[in-house]
Amino acid sequence: MPNYLVLMRHGQSQWNLENRFTGFHDIDITDQGREEAAQAGRCLKASGIRFDAVFTSTLQRAYHTAEIALEMAGQGDLAGKMVRHDDLRERDYGDLTGLNKAETAKKYGDEQVHIWRRSYDVNPPGGESLQDVVEKRVRPYYEAHIKPMVEAGKNVLVAAHGNSLRALLIIIGAETPESINAAELPTGAPLVFEYENGKRARRYFLEGRDAA
Repeated sequence: MPNYLVLMRHGQSQWNLENRFTGFHDIDITDQGREEAAQAGRCLKASGIRFDAVFTSTLQRAYHTAEIALEMAGQGDLAGKMVRHDDLRERDYGDLTGLNKAETAKKYGDEQVHIWRRSYDVNPPGGESLQDVVEKRVRPYYEAHIKPMVEAGKNVLVAAHGNSLRALLIIIGAETPESINAAELPTGAPLVFEYENGKRARRYFLEGRDAA
């Protein structure tokens, strides 16, 4: 029997809607974000995947998404057992936090903002690079807490953020630092990794989007 690791980015947040750098700021999801979470839950229910454990960050947009999705999936009992940890938080955007992305691009130039947002090892002012997210917190946390469960054949849901989930894609070998920018993680869309005999066998979004 296969087992599953499911990665789910939180539903649309208010600062997603306002096109702001969010980072560690604890902003909640919008009405659209709640509907995205509910739809994710319906997809999970239809898939038949039953989770043994749920991991999320300490930011409310992530754990509220997980709570809604689990309730809609008929697994609401897991909401109270979710493990929340700071290591799964979004990337810290430092001095960019709260700034409008388009206005920041006008101020510093499109190329500079693109480097801050998409390069692997360049830090935004006062913030973290994606490499920092991978090596300083997500990799150690994954290897200590999540990987042993996946290797034991358990079904695990990780509800987190765009960059902490991109970090996980690199850590599990699904992407590299060179390919990660092409990996799309829409809000509220469960990305399934199916494992057979301890090895990744398939990768797909539950709602049928191409995950390649």
